[in-house]
Amino acid sequence: MRAALFVLLSVVLASMTHPARAGEEENKLAENAVRVLKEVMEAPDRAIPRDLLENAHAIAVVPDVIKAGLVIGGRHGRGLIAVKTRDGVWSNPSFVSMTGGSIGFQAGVSSTDVILVFRTQRGVDSIVHGKFTLGADASAAAGPVGRSAQASTDAQLKAEIYSYSRARGLFAGAALDGTALKIDNDANQAVYGSGVTARRIFEGGVSGVPNVVVDFRDLLEEYTTK
Repeated sequence: MRAALFVLLSVVLASMTHPARAGEEENKLAENAVRVLKEVMEAPDRAIPRDLLENAHAIAVVPDVIKAGLVIGGRHGRGLIAVKTRDGVWSNPSFVSMTGGSIGFQAGVSSTDVILVFRTQRGVDSIVHGKFTLGADASAAAGPVGRSAQASTDAQLKAEIYSYSRARGLFAGAALDGTALKIDNDANQAVYGSGVTARRIFEGGVSGVPNVVVDFRDLLEEYTTK
């Protein structure tokens, strides 16, 4: 049993670190990010509060984060992040990767959708520089759900990032301390072109953006327009 799970973990991690086809896989990833955001926001009474989204500085959606392990486990996923520009509109999204580890009794493989809502500019600046860790470089807390954010606790109100997860159809705030978020430069260049950086994407310095990537930006506009 232990040997089988070790082999399964190795296969999962290998597949996550060696994308099959650049460009095609990124488009599929963008489609999944759009799907996850839409499904979460259309869930009755269990969505992310609209006022939180309207005041967010950035929003990241990472679909199908794979968690696998036996005693010592790990998780990995890839997704999109868009930031609020100075004009108050959403930028084109950058691709990101999410990685983390955990120690404790665990076995098998699971898949979870993750959404991060950035409440301060400091958190945005951290990801623009390439990488940061939730709970270390930026304070994070499980985010509230429902029609209003008024149910937030004092601890949550101090957090720079609200984190959410959805597994087996259940959506709720989730503690993700120790999880690292990193700009996926390879994916960005596969979609936007050679040499493109996250800062350039966020500042509107790219053209020929695929429709599926534009869909993510437009969906954020839809959910944050007062």
